[in-house]
Amino acid sequence: MKNLKQYILPVLLFISGSAFAQQTPAPEQSRPVTIVGATAHIGNGEVIENSLIIFQNGKITTVSDANSSDRQYPGTVIDAKGKHVYPGFIAPNSSLGLVEIDAVRQSDDEDELGELLPHVRSIIAYNAESQVVESMRPNGVLVGQIAPRGGRISGTSSIVQFDAWNWEDAVLKEDDGIHVNWPNSVRRGRWWEGEDRGIKANADYQENVRTLSDFFRNAKAYLAGSQEQANLPFQAMKKVFTGDQKVYVHANGEKEIIDILTFKKEHNLNNLVLVGGYDALKVVDELKAANVPVLVGRVHSTPNLEDNHYDLPYKLAHLLQQEGLLVALETSGSMERMNSRNLPFYAGTVTGYGANKEDALKMITLNTAKILGVDDSLGSLEAGKDATLFISEGDALDMRTNKVSQAFIRGREISLESHQTELAKRYSDKFEQQEKK
Repeated sequence: MKNLKQYILPVLLFISGSAFAQQTPAPEQSRPVTIVGATAHIGNGEVIENSLIIFQNGKITTVSDANSSDRQYPGTVIDAKGKHVYPGFIAPNSSLGLVEIDAVRQSDDEDELGELLPHVRSIIAYNAESQVVESMRPNGVLVGQIAPRGGRISGTSSIVQFDAWNWEDAVLKEDDGIHVNWPNSVRRGRWWEGEDRGIKANADYQENVRTLSDFFRNAKAYLAGSQEQANLPFQAMKKVFTGDQKVYVHANGEKEIIDILTFKKEHNLNNLVLVGGYDALKVVDELKAANVPVLVGRVHSTPNLEDNHYDLPYKLAHLLQQEGLLVALETSGSMERMNSRNLPFYAGTVTGYGANKEDALKMITLNTAKILGVDDSLGSLEAGKDATLFISEGDALDMRTNKVSQAFIRGREISLESHQTELAKRYSDKFEQQEKK
């Protein structure tokens, strides 16, 4: 019996691991692929009703109208008549791959101890085999910016594609920027200390801003000096000051945004991005003048204040875009990793509150790529860019018709199976068997 257990346990572990393992990453593209007849949503606002798209060696070579082409189609030909082709959706400011199960501490790598941590790199903690990451692909979310959380300066983010063996295979742009959590100028009363529950001024606000400003100032002075004594946080700021790394500042309030623009000017930060931006509409002219793009907070949210319009979160991105700002959508917040798969449906909600579909599509494709600095290779279906795209049975911004049939990352056809699709098939088969009884 003892010997039997010795063999049974490894077999059970193997079966368990196989049932829940990440899909094997796709091999490199070996021959050209031609997609014919689909409605191509380019990502820059243009639509080609009967399109011809060819890609090889991981790069798009042709995007044109199939009606104007009489050429022979090379390689594998996909007849996509009646379907839609989109560039892969991009999820910015995401903690995907940094946490697998919130309740399991060993699987949580989104936050490090300390407050000012520009030297902390989220990419080395990224889990390419995350089942949560795997679940993004069936909705067309193929790329993400993996960002840390916590502290005043959380660390650096990196941009990855969602079909890889490890973080080295996944990374598309390493350490693209640092993430700053701007202090709040107000706070809610601490009822447990006998304070009124209402909103009141944060007495520590100016001191917190001063601490952050001093850090930037001291880092610049350190980098201009001999640097004989190693200081990792200060050394990590070098690319921020040269403009090679972006500064993503997370804030929502009007006063905070105004102070951020002052901070930007004071420290000569040319590549600053506002993340959240709930009150951005109140200071839109100042944001435009400072050339600051906005990653708008989650669309499916309730208003922050009682006197806000009930639909402000739904229409904010469109209103900011109308004012001439460069706008994209992000998904952080409660259960953000699981909800990231809903990114296309957030864009779909924006279309219900004023935006046309191609403008909403920009907010999760080309606009996002521009803000993250990867628009030379991602964000639109254009010759010379990565063949990171997917085919959907219908409108990909509508949860009823977003049915991805094939997806490619850098020309590699990736698996669309996930733990969820396996469960769906399992229980569909169960009910079919019951109906036959």
